[in-house]
Amino acid sequence: MYPIGTEISNEFVYITFVNHDNISTELAKQLGTSTSVIGRYERDEMTPSIEAAKNLAKILNTMVGYLLGETEQENVFKNPDMLKRLNDIEDMDEEDRKHVLFTIDALIQKVKIKSITT
Repeated sequence: MYPIGTEISNEFVYITFVNHDNISTELAKQLGTSTSVIGRYERDEMTPSIEAAKNLAKILNTMVGYLLGETEQENVFKNPDMLKRLNDIEDMDEEDRKHVLFTIDALIQKVKIKSITT
């Protein structure tokens, strides 16, 4: 089992550093629980329920899969907007999806080439 507290703790450190406020207290309020429960999540002494993990991911602006360590690409799956885009592309019919992916691939290649030449 992946230690979810590691990712939760990493998110707390980042958010606390960026926002400079008591994130545990605010997070506890938003989850409807106590700061001691939040601390137990951080220390992997307690695993949040599925519903709590979903709420936690939403509050932390990430995905449950990221909190569970299910992806190496944390920067993609941590960003709900990027995940929505990927899901939108997946929902397209095959021809449209091919065109969109071709365009994205071309743009990515252009940026990579530009970064090498500059």
